[in-house]
Amino acid sequence: MRLNGKTAIVTGGGSGFGAGIVRKFAAEGARVTVADINADAAQAVASETGGTPLTMDVTSLADWERLAAQGPWDILVNNAGTTHLPQPMEQVSEEEFDRVFAVNGKSIYLSARTVVAGMKARGMGAVLNVASTAGVSPRPNLNWYNASKGWVITATRAMAVELAPHGVRVNALNPVAGETPLLASFMGEDTPEMRAKFLSTIPMGRFSTPEDLGNAACYLCSDEASMVTGVGLEVDGGRCI
Repeated sequence: MRLNGKTAIVTGGGSGFGAGIVRKFAAEGARVTVADINADAAQAVASETGGTPLTMDVTSLADWERLAAQGPWDILVNNAGTTHLPQPMEQVSEEEFDRVFAVNGKSIYLSARTVVAGMKARGMGAVLNVASTAGVSPRPNLNWYNASKGWVITATRAMAVELAPHGVRVNALNPVAGETPLLASFMGEDTPEMRAKFLSTIPMGRFSTPEDLGNAACYLCSDEASMVTGVGLEVDGGRCI
């Protein structure tokens, strides 16, 4: 019960890594709000874990303000993310580029204006941004997704150093591709051949799982990590070595 009594928000909590984090947090005693743009997915995970579902667009300031007003919050996990399909950088449309940076980057800015500002005022809190190994060791043809996750890593470090005097810790997770709804988008197509190609770049020979991310997130957001801030923890089976 490492998170007993704590209130937590997990964006993109209705599926994939987010759902794994929600399940782990709930098992460790947290009261979790499952925020997702997919209302049915948020409801399903919340019902399973005893949490509270919230339909939310992470690119909307109004939605973030509505969420902040439901606080105070002890833990915020900025997990919601998206990508463009693998293609040469010049072929990615402006619409796709804007969507990737709005969901992956702007959402963290909006969270800082609202939920994190409340943590700062209270003098306590833990923020976890889900970045990616793509921000550390980029893959070809995912250029703007890579760049967006590199932004998340730098934003995490910048937030950490500014918020440390106010009692708020900020860390990131860098998973490798995993069994999530985005996997097919990363690969371009989900075939045994493409899976084998991706897995060949991971020394441990498997994808990240929602359980892997839940376990790592639980540590970084718990009091056990009270001296840890500004870290980008790679949960990648050796991908970035």
